[in-house]
Amino acid sequence: MSALPERSRTPRSDGEQSRERLLLAGLRLFAQQGFSKTSTREIAEAASVNVAAISYYFGDKAGLYRAVFLEPIDTPPQDLSALFAGTCTLAKGLRSLLGGFVEPLKHDETARLRIKLHCREMLEPTGLWEEEIANGIKPMHAALVALLCRRFGLKRADDDMHRLAVSIAGLGVHLFVSRDVIEALAPQLSASPEAVDLWAERLAMYAHAMIDAEDKRRRKAARQGAALALKGPRRKQD
Repeated sequence: MSALPERSRTPRSDGEQSRERLLLAGLRLFAQQGFSKTSTREIAEAASVNVAAISYYFGDKAGLYRAVFLEPIDTPPQDLSALFAGTCTLAKGLRSLLGGFVEPLKHDETARLRIKLHCREMLEPTGLWEEEIANGIKPMHAALVALLCRRFGLKRADDDMHRLAVSIAGLGVHLFVSRDVIEALAPQLSASPEAVDLWAERLAMYAHAMIDAEDKRRRKAARQGAALALKGPRRKQD
Protein backbone atom coordinates (compact mmCIF):
# COMPACT_ATOMS: atom_id res chain seq x y z
CA MET A 1 0.00 0.00 0.00
CA SER A 2 1.43 3.40 -0.98
CA ALA A 3 2.20 5.85 1.78
CA LEU A 4 0.01 8.91 2.06
CA PRO A 5 1.52 12.09 0.55
CA GLU A 6 3.38 14.30 2.97
CA ARG A 7 2.18 17.89 3.36
CA SER A 8 3.59 20.90 5.15
CA ARG A 9 0.78 22.44 7.21
CA THR A 10 -0.11 24.00 10.50
CA PRO A 11 -0.31 21.25 13.15
CA ARG A 12 -3.80 19.86 13.57
CA SER A 13 -5.53 18.05 16.39
CA ASP A 14 -5.42 14.26 16.41
CA GLY A 15 -9.08 14.15 15.38
CA GLU A 16 -8.55 16.46 12.41
CA GLN A 17 -5.49 14.50 11.33
CA SER A 18 -7.32 11.17 11.59
CA ARG A 19 -10.25 12.48 9.57
CA GLU A 20 -7.94 13.87 6.89
CA ARG A 21 -5.97 10.63 6.70
CA LEU A 22 -9.23 8.75 6.19
CA LEU A 23 -10.25 11.14 3.41
CA LEU A 24 -6.91 10.76 1.64
CA ALA A 25 -6.82 6.98 2.06
CA GLY A 26 -10.44 6.74 0.91
CA LEU A 27 -9.71 8.91 -2.12
CA ARG A 28 -6.82 6.68 -3.19
CA LEU A 29 -8.62 3.39 -2.66
CA PHE A 30 -11.99 4.45 -4.06
CA ALA A 31 -10.24 5.90 -7.13
CA GLN A 32 -8.21 2.73 -7.67
CA GLN A 33 -10.81 0.08 -6.81
CA GLY A 34 -14.22 1.72 -6.85
CA PHE A 35 -16.77 1.96 -4.05
CA SER A 36 -18.03 -1.63 -3.98
CA LYS A 37 -14.58 -3.28 -4.02
CA THR A 38 -13.10 -1.15 -1.25
CA SER A 39 -13.59 -2.26 2.36
CA THR A 40 -13.63 -0.07 5.43
CA ARG A 41 -10.85 -2.22 6.91
CA GLU A 42 -8.59 -1.45 3.95
CA ILE A 43 -9.24 2.25 4.32
CA ALA A 44 -8.63 2.22 8.07
CA GLU A 45 -5.35 0.31 7.64
CA ALA A 46 -4.16 2.71 4.92
CA ALA A 47 -5.02 5.67 7.15
CA SER A 48 -3.42 4.06 10.24
CA VAL A 49 -6.58 4.48 12.32
CA ASN A 50 -9.04 2.14 14.00
CA VAL A 51 -11.86 1.02 11.71
CA ALA A 52 -14.36 2.49 14.20
CA ALA A 53 -13.07 5.94 13.27
CA ILE A 54 -14.93 5.68 9.96
CA SER A 55 -18.22 5.33 11.80
CA TYR A 56 -17.27 8.11 14.21
CA TYR A 57 -16.42 10.70 11.52
CA PHE A 58 -18.56 9.62 8.58
CA GLY A 59 -21.25 7.22 9.77
CA ASP A 60 -20.36 4.42 7.37
CA LYS A 61 -18.49 3.69 4.15
CA ALA A 62 -21.10 5.50 2.07
CA GLY A 63 -20.69 8.58 4.24
CA LEU A 64 -16.93 8.49 3.78
CA TYR A 65 -17.33 8.08 0.03
CA ARG A 66 -19.69 11.07 -0.06
CA ALA A 67 -17.16 13.19 1.83
CA VAL A 68 -14.31 12.05 -0.43
CA PHE A 69 -16.33 12.82 -3.54
CA LEU A 70 -17.82 16.16 -2.51
CA GLU A 71 -15.38 17.79 -0.09
CA PRO A 72 -12.29 19.70 -1.26
CA ILE A 73 -9.32 17.60 -0.17
CA ASP A 74 -5.84 19.07 0.22
CA THR A 75 -7.08 22.45 -1.06
CA PRO A 76 -9.13 25.23 0.55
CA PRO A 77 -12.78 25.45 -0.58
CA GLN A 78 -13.37 27.68 -3.58
CA ASP A 79 -14.84 31.04 -2.55
CA LEU A 80 -17.51 31.91 -5.11
CA SER A 81 -19.67 33.97 -2.76
CA ALA A 82 -19.25 37.18 -4.79
CA LEU A 83 -20.04 35.36 -8.03
CA PHE A 84 -23.22 33.82 -6.60
CA ALA A 85 -24.23 37.11 -5.01
CA GLY A 86 -23.95 38.85 -8.37
CA THR A 87 -21.67 41.55 -6.97
CA CYS A 88 -18.33 40.84 -8.64
CA THR A 89 -16.87 42.30 -11.81
CA LEU A 90 -16.48 40.20 -14.93
CA ALA A 91 -12.70 40.00 -14.47
CA LYS A 92 -12.95 38.96 -10.81
CA GLY A 93 -15.70 36.44 -11.52
CA LEU A 94 -13.77 34.74 -14.31
CA ARG A 95 -10.55 34.61 -12.33
CA SER A 96 -12.33 33.15 -9.31
CA LEU A 97 -14.21 30.56 -11.35
CA LEU A 98 -11.28 29.40 -13.47
CA GLY A 99 -8.87 29.59 -10.56
CA GLY A 100 -11.02 27.01 -8.81
CA PHE A 101 -10.28 24.50 -11.58
CA VAL A 102 -6.58 25.30 -11.57
CA GLU A 103 -5.80 25.37 -7.83
CA PRO A 104 -6.03 21.57 -7.30
CA LEU A 105 -3.26 21.08 -9.86
CA LYS A 106 -0.81 22.37 -7.26
CA HIS A 107 -1.57 19.13 -5.39
CA ASP A 108 -0.67 16.80 -8.22
CA GLU A 109 -1.35 13.40 -6.65
CA THR A 110 -4.68 14.46 -5.19
CA ALA A 111 -5.77 16.03 -8.47
CA ARG A 112 -5.01 12.84 -10.41
CA LEU A 113 -6.92 10.73 -7.94
CA ARG A 114 -9.94 13.04 -8.02
CA ILE A 115 -10.04 12.82 -11.82
CA LYS A 116 -9.89 9.03 -11.59
CA LEU A 117 -12.59 8.97 -8.92
CA HIS A 118 -14.95 11.12 -11.01
CA CYS A 119 -14.41 8.83 -14.00
CA ARG A 120 -15.18 5.80 -11.84
CA GLU A 121 -18.33 7.44 -10.51
CA MET A 122 -19.59 8.03 -14.04
CA LEU A 123 -18.85 4.40 -15.03
CA GLU A 124 -19.97 2.85 -11.72
CA PRO A 125 -22.58 5.37 -10.49
CA THR A 126 -23.63 5.59 -6.88
CA GLY A 127 -25.85 8.64 -7.46
CA LEU A 128 -23.30 11.22 -6.31
CA TRP A 129 -22.47 12.43 -9.82
CA GLU A 130 -26.09 13.43 -10.40
CA GLU A 131 -26.05 15.12 -7.01
CA GLU A 132 -22.88 17.01 -7.92
CA ILE A 133 -24.49 18.20 -11.16
CA ALA A 134 -27.62 19.37 -9.35
CA ASN A 135 -25.98 20.98 -6.32
CA GLY A 136 -22.62 22.06 -7.68
CA ILE A 137 -22.36 22.33 -11.44
CA LYS A 138 -25.82 23.76 -12.19
CA PRO A 139 -25.60 26.60 -9.64
CA MET A 140 -22.10 27.48 -10.84
CA HIS A 141 -23.31 27.51 -14.46
CA ALA A 142 -26.26 29.71 -13.51
CA ALA A 143 -23.95 32.15 -11.70
CA LEU A 144 -21.64 32.34 -14.72
CA VAL A 145 -24.58 32.86 -17.08
CA ALA A 146 -25.87 35.67 -14.84
CA LEU A 147 -22.42 37.28 -14.90
CA LEU A 148 -22.38 37.12 -18.69
CA CYS A 149 -25.90 38.52 -18.93
CA ARG A 150 -24.80 41.52 -16.90
CA ARG A 151 -21.87 41.98 -19.26
CA PHE A 152 -24.14 41.92 -22.33
CA GLY A 153 -27.01 43.85 -20.75
CA LEU A 154 -29.48 40.97 -21.08
CA LYS A 155 -32.45 40.48 -18.80
CA ARG A 156 -32.74 36.84 -19.77
CA ALA A 157 -30.13 34.42 -21.04
CA ASP A 158 -30.44 33.13 -24.58
CA ASP A 159 -28.89 29.94 -25.94
CA ASP A 160 -25.69 31.73 -26.93
CA MET A 161 -25.15 32.84 -23.32
CA HIS A 162 -25.41 29.21 -22.23
CA ARG A 163 -23.04 28.13 -25.00
CA LEU A 164 -20.56 30.79 -23.97
CA ALA A 165 -20.77 29.80 -20.29
CA VAL A 166 -20.21 26.12 -21.14
CA SER A 167 -17.25 27.03 -23.35
CA ILE A 168 -15.63 29.20 -20.68
CA ALA A 169 -16.04 26.53 -17.99
CA GLY A 170 -14.69 24.04 -20.51
CA LEU A 171 -11.33 25.81 -20.43
CA GLY A 172 -10.92 24.81 -16.79
CA VAL A 173 -12.54 21.40 -17.12
CA HIS A 174 -10.22 20.39 -19.97
CA LEU A 175 -7.14 21.51 -18.07
CA PHE A 176 -8.22 19.45 -15.05
CA VAL A 177 -9.48 16.32 -16.81
CA SER A 178 -6.69 16.17 -19.41
CA ARG A 179 -3.96 16.46 -16.80
CA ASP A 180 -2.02 13.42 -18.05
CA VAL A 181 -2.27 14.48 -21.69
CA ILE A 182 -1.03 18.01 -20.99
CA GLU A 183 1.84 16.65 -18.93
CA ALA A 184 2.86 14.38 -21.81
CA LEU A 185 2.74 17.28 -24.27
CA ALA A 186 4.34 20.03 -22.19
CA PRO A 187 5.07 19.05 -18.56
CA GLN A 188 6.64 22.41 -17.77
CA LEU A 189 3.24 24.10 -18.02
CA SER A 190 2.23 22.85 -14.58
CA ALA A 191 5.54 21.85 -13.03
CA SER A 192 5.43 24.46 -10.25
CA PRO A 193 2.88 26.49 -8.26
CA GLU A 194 3.95 29.55 -10.24
CA ALA A 195 3.25 27.76 -13.52
CA VAL A 196 -0.19 26.73 -12.25
CA ASP A 197 -0.96 30.33 -11.24
CA LEU A 198 -0.01 31.41 -14.76
CA TRP A 199 -2.60 28.97 -16.10
CA ALA A 200 -5.30 30.75 -14.06
CA GLU A 201 -4.21 34.11 -15.50
CA ARG A 202 -4.11 32.84 -19.08
CA LEU A 203 -7.44 31.01 -18.89
CA ALA A 204 -9.10 34.21 -17.70
CA MET A 205 -7.49 36.05 -20.64
CA TYR A 206 -8.75 33.40 -23.08
CA ALA A 207 -12.23 33.63 -21.56
CA HIS A 208 -12.24 37.40 -22.12
CA ALA A 209 -11.28 36.76 -25.75
CA MET A 210 -14.24 34.40 -26.15
CA ILE A 211 -16.55 37.02 -24.64
CA ASP A 212 -15.18 39.69 -26.98
CA ALA A 213 -15.75 37.38 -29.96
CA GLU A 214 -19.37 36.84 -28.93
CA ASP A 215 -19.77 40.60 -28.51
CA LYS A 216 -18.49 41.21 -32.06
CA ARG A 217 -20.80 38.51 -33.42
CA ARG A 218 -23.80 40.09 -31.73
CA ARG A 219 -22.91 43.57 -32.95
CA LYS A 220 -22.49 42.30 -36.49
CA ALA A 221 -25.83 40.45 -36.34
CA ALA A 222 -27.50 43.61 -35.00
CA ARG A 223 -26.09 45.71 -37.85
CA GLN A 224 -27.21 43.18 -40.42
CA GLY A 225 -30.65 43.05 -38.86
CA ALA A 226 -30.93 46.84 -38.91
CA ALA A 227 -29.84 46.95 -42.55
CA LEU A 228 -32.44 44.39 -43.54
CA ALA A 229 -35.11 46.30 -41.63
CA LEU A 230 -34.26 49.44 -43.62
CA LYS A 231 -34.33 47.60 -46.94
CA GLY A 232 -37.80 46.22 -46.27
CA PRO A 233 -39.67 49.59 -46.24
CA ARG A 234 -37.66 50.83 -49.23
CA ARG A 235 -38.72 47.87 -51.34
CA LYS A 236 -42.36 48.45 -50.43
CA GLN A 237 -42.03 52.09 -51.49
CA ASP A 238 -40.46 51.11 -54.83
